[in-house]
Amino acid sequence: MYKQRLNIFILLSVLCIIVCGVRLAQLQLFNSQRFRDLIEQEGLRAPAQLPTIRGSIIDRNGKYIAVDKPAFFLGIKYQLTCLLDDRYWRWRILERANSKNISQEQAEIELRSELGDDYLKLIEIIDKLSQNKEVSVSAIEEKVRSINDHIWRMREFFAWLKEFPNSEIRKKYKSMGEPIPASIALADFKAKVPDADERILLANKTDLREMYQTHLLVELENEKELLEAQLAFVNIEGVEISPKGKRYYPYNSAAAQLIGWVGNAQESENELFDDDTYSHYLSDDIAGKGGVERVCEVFLRGRRGEVIYDRDGNMVEQLGRDSQFGQDVVVSIDIELQQKIEEKLSDPEVTTKPAIGAVVLDVATNDILALVSMPVYDLNSVRQNYNKIFKMAGNPFGNKALYETYPPGSTVKPVILIAGLEEKKISEGEVISCPPRSAPKGWPNCITFRKFHTCHDYKWDNNARNAIRGSCNVYFSHLAHRVDSKALQKWLFNFGYGRKILSKPNVEELLPFQREKGIDRNLRQSGGQISSAIPSRDAVKFEDITKLETYEKRMFGIGQGGMRATALQVANAIAAISRGGIYKSPRLFLSDVDVFNEEQRDLGISENTLRIVRDGMRAVASEVDGTAYSVFKDSVLNEREVKVYGKTGSTEKPEHAWFAGFAEDSAGRAISIAVVVETGESGSRDAAPLGHEILKLCNEAGYIGTMPKEEPPTAAEDM
Repeated sequence: MYKQRLNIFILLSVLCIIVCGVRLAQLQLFNSQRFRDLIEQEGLRAPAQLPTIRGSIIDRNGKYIAVDKPAFFLGIKYQLTCLLDDRYWRWRILERANSKNISQEQAEIELRSELGDDYLKLIEIIDKLSQNKEVSVSAIEEKVRSINDHIWRMREFFAWLKEFPNSEIRKKYKSMGEPIPASIALADFKAKVPDADERILLANKTDLREMYQTHLLVELENEKELLEAQLAFVNIEGVEISPKGKRYYPYNSAAAQLIGWVGNAQESENELFDDDTYSHYLSDDIAGKGGVERVCEVFLRGRRGEVIYDRDGNMVEQLGRDSQFGQDVVVSIDIELQQKIEEKLSDPEVTTKPAIGAVVLDVATNDILALVSMPVYDLNSVRQNYNKIFKMAGNPFGNKALYETYPPGSTVKPVILIAGLEEKKISEGEVISCPPRSAPKGWPNCITFRKFHTCHDYKWDNNARNAIRGSCNVYFSHLAHRVDSKALQKWLFNFGYGRKILSKPNVEELLPFQREKGIDRNLRQSGGQISSAIPSRDAVKFEDITKLETYEKRMFGIGQGGMRATALQVANAIAAISRGGIYKSPRLFLSDVDVFNEEQRDLGISENTLRIVRDGMRAVASEVDGTAYSVFKDSVLNEREVKVYGKTGSTEKPEHAWFAGFAEDSAGRAISIAVVVETGESGSRDAAPLGHEILKLCNEAGYIGTMPKEEPPTAAEDM
């Protein structure tokens, strides 16, 4: 009997388990969305999107240049911030007056009495923050108002969507496949509902998840502020301390213009992620504002996850998506070399000129090892100090290596010589006389005559290699005049002048709509000018280059007139000479070739022409009367097996100084450099010494030549 009852009990238990299991499966698999919608409608829980996790920017050696690190913020909820919003008070007054059938004045008195403690709590919070953070009360109140304004605009926007589902504006933007701009929607809302009180009542029918989230108010920047905040705001409902990732730049100012920074995302920037809800920017989200941070936004920005919380703050459900890390971006620069170059160029004992651009390329790969623009600024504080930096002398925000253009001066003469030799307009030994007298009207004078009233004819036979060695303006102006205008431009174009040359991340492969909308996310760079007229558009192919007038060729021969170039273009052209006439586009991003585009081609320069040009550039740094000889004759680079091939340059109207060249060692390694010094008077005096210092730093970093020998320890050190 007992056994029979036990069997019946077990059978009933199993049946109950089966029924419960079936019911649970039904709820989970078939009715989950219905119940989710029902619970959300009843206000018992709300979805919340988790923050995105931004990828890092890393240098060629694995050093982190930009990375998210944990930070702590004091956050506040809308249930408190709304007490500083007149629109909130107006809604509560209207609602109380209508529901209790009392006057608005009486309703306001009651509400002020009921909410007075909360209002005083908010004022106390603001006052304590002002004291602890040493910021003005008005600045904190402005942040509170911005939170209120953001939420209110969203509530009005959704009220408009609900009240006018068949609006022509909605149809228009839907047909274009574009989001409706909030400003247009709110203007239409105001026109259709002109009564402000009615708009307030309609807006307050809309519940948003942002109304229940914590909004960041101020950052707690150190342990002292964190402790003070914990003591001051403990157990205050509506205020909490929240951890969040903060963008951090470990090398501070190094490569500032290249790396860029992040700031609060703007609504217009959501066009990058039109079809991706989980990448769209929300309030308090950040976006790249310059440099690599902006260019690689679609790589660096992650995708947020989404969960549902109940009203007690407990996670009820994860909506099938974890937060996805943003991709890391690896760049070609050596951040420690970059930092050392910047420190050297800011040393008043090295130079007193504040505005300088410099580029270092690895000739074999054409990787950019350093891209320097002086003066610099600290990336960790640029957002707070933007206006101050903007007004600083030397234009810190202008990239003097990549974007600013200058007459290249005599640094272009090696390319002019290649054009003349390859076009058969001159031979290796042919002399173009440089006499001790003023040049005819319209022709440039030789710098030796202008400064010393002497000439190159007194020094040597003014042939090809010697004209490079002494940088003879007479020789190169006459040589350029001999070359056909189109042919001269073609050689310049093939060496990378007159066009943008930096490889860029092929974002269009990830987001094809960017090309359709004309969104440009490339680094801000200049193509320069190799024609008589300022280009009206970027040149993509040679046929896009406009005419070079005959009268201007003579000035192009010495890198002046209307010719303009960037420091990167100059260094890149010199690298092609070092590489034996093989052109490569400079590379900044070290990633899969399927994503990043490069250009490489043989320029078809004869070995004899390359020999002549190299010989002249070697003489610049190694022979008496070479324009950089005084800088390099006793250099430590000579004993470290580094051969320097150089070219100085000095320009007028505007006045700048240049040094460009390449260095090779016995192991076959080579680097190319270019330095431009704004307002510099002499390439030999103002720029060549900086080029020498940069080459020394490259040697010490192991990129060229043998390493410095360690001094043997003294007897005292041995003991």
